[in-house]
Amino acid sequence: MIKVARSAGFCFGVDRAVRLAEEAAKNGRVYTLGPLIHNQHEVERLEKLGVSVISDPAEAETGATIIIRSHGVPKKTEDACREQGLIILDATCPYVKRIHKIAEEQYRAGRRIIIVGDAKHPEVLGIKGRCGDDAIVIAEIEEIPSEIQRFGPVCIVAQTTFEREKWKKILNLIKNTCKDTVFFDTICTATNERQSEAGKIASESDAMLVIGDKHSSNTVKLREICQGLCPKVYHVEDASEFRRISPALDGNIGVTAGASVPDWIIKEVLYTMEENIQKDVSFEEELKKSLVTLSTGDIVKGTVIGITPTEVYVDLGYKSDGVINASEFATTPDAKPEDVVKVGDELEVYVYRVSDVEGTVGLSIKKLASLKGWKVVNEAFENGVDLQGKITEVVNGGVIAVSNGVRIFIPASQANDRYLSDLSVLIGREVPVRIIDINKARRKIVGSVKAILIEEKDKAMQEFWAKIDAGQKEFSGVVKTLTSFGAFVDIGGIDGLVHISELSWNHIKNPAEVVSVGDEINVTILDANRETGKISLGYRKPEDNPWEIAKEKLHVDDVVKVKIVRLVPFGAFAEVIPGIDGLIHISQIANKRIGKPADALAVGDVVDAMITDINWETKKVALSIRALLPEEEPVVEVAPVEEVAVTEEVAEEAPAKEASAAEETAEEAPAVEPEA
Repeated sequence: MIKVARSAGFCFGVDRAVRLAEEAAKNGRVYTLGPLIHNQHEVERLEKLGVSVISDPAEAETGATIIIRSHGVPKKTEDACREQGLIILDATCPYVKRIHKIAEEQYRAGRRIIIVGDAKHPEVLGIKGRCGDDAIVIAEIEEIPSEIQRFGPVCIVAQTTFEREKWKKILNLIKNTCKDTVFFDTICTATNERQSEAGKIASESDAMLVIGDKHSSNTVKLREICQGLCPKVYHVEDASEFRRISPALDGNIGVTAGASVPDWIIKEVLYTMEENIQKDVSFEEELKKSLVTLSTGDIVKGTVIGITPTEVYVDLGYKSDGVINASEFATTPDAKPEDVVKVGDELEVYVYRVSDVEGTVGLSIKKLASLKGWKVVNEAFENGVDLQGKITEVVNGGVIAVSNGVRIFIPASQANDRYLSDLSVLIGREVPVRIIDINKARRKIVGSVKAILIEEKDKAMQEFWAKIDAGQKEFSGVVKTLTSFGAFVDIGGIDGLVHISELSWNHIKNPAEVVSVGDEINVTILDANRETGKISLGYRKPEDNPWEIAKEKLHVDDVVKVKIVRLVPFGAFAEVIPGIDGLIHISQIANKRIGKPADALAVGDVVDAMITDINWETKKVALSIRALLPEEEPVVEVAPVEEVAVTEEVAEEAPAKEASAAEETAEEAPAVEPEA
């Protein structure tokens, strides 16, 4: 049995670099700084196309194009190319670019950079060149410097093709040695997948064939992994080398290839295997399994192998990994990939671009959802079925709702059953949507929310009146909106108003003092007009009526502490208990005549007062402060005596007038208790 690794061959970074070189060569002489990839056969093929290998920018002709290979280069090398007047075509692998950025940022932050990798590898040299050539490179645990604990803050990164198990061991030791450590797992997800798959196949095989250049770091690592799991492992660069070892192959045979091995070399080796080994297997079929290409419009499944803030990398089980840009990830603009998926998740995706300039397969979840959604929406329109959607944005003339991955335009007049001056309040709301028009040519769909809400309200109204006719008076509801005059409450699809006076037994200035939007409350039907559709609700509970409470607590002649709450020309109103105010008439405020209530009282004063009267029918309480105060002695003013001539007539009248005056004074004067 023959089993070929699906991940065998070019990774997308190498594939991108090769395609860039092929395209550039069509327009003139092209140079690469060192071999574009670690495969001599492919380098020679590119040489024939006009792609020359140089080791120094000075070797290139001024004005020529120079390709920075997928391994990347130090910053000073880029600067030298510009000084030479060369046109730079950067083919640095995106994974390597990420390490450059990390190294530069952490180096500027004052951390010592530690690179876990091969010190002579061009990728590692490029990373070192991004942090002042001051980085420490470690490939084995034994190479960790003894003085590393004195380094201070350090940052650890890995060569993209480094073996993961070695990385873990080195990382753990450094983390346990250094006090201030940050690290970034920068091993390429495609490399990790390739190594894992090679190990699995090797463990199930009697012989393992590893195809790739002897100088390719990632191919050498594949061979080392397989050697620890399979009794026979053969490393061949091409079909000619395979012919020498083919007699030794027997039993189950596994095949893998490094990231720098082109398709045509893998094909040659597999066809040679077919010629030299008699097995019950179709090599053509195995080749197709490992080297299948994708076409635009395909719908495929893949496994998430990497996530960044802007991209999701997907193993499709084919030649190249796929990339989902954040803009193609979800139908909602604010969705973040890391919040939705994780490494290892299986996704169904739509292939919208193949062999783009980056050498990757462009994937979209949004387009797939849209394709499926169009079918669902069209069927809903034809069959008169309503959908559920989510309002995502406000546009000119209305809003956009997304349903089944499809954008539906809802005119402002159809966005709600009531006029809304600010449509932004609908954003994020889940709503029912009825499709009222589809223009397939323009791929435009128009929907309505209003039509459904009106129907639902009519149905709810009919159910409501049925309950009213049956005698139901109490309902549970949800506070929808607050106004200055009360609160509107949804009591099952229809709205009723709780007037501000019916919200509380106490005097309130704003409904928000009692309820909030979203509160679930129990209400009572006070009045319902079938013709106008207006419904008045009550929220106050009878048992909380302060006048009922007062019957148990308040009695005439009781002395109570009251709080002055309002002054009026004829007296002062005072709170007796919450919800009940009593009047202290101006004549009952003091034991002497006062011009106005403010002469003796101020709002907020707490005083003792006697309850002089309670009228339960009119709900009035009369209070008196004066009843608790001693009466003051009246002041009698005596007029001065004038000397007049007394006639006989005056002398007779005088005693009578004095007696009359004395009687009047006695009637007005208060009774005085005799002293003991």
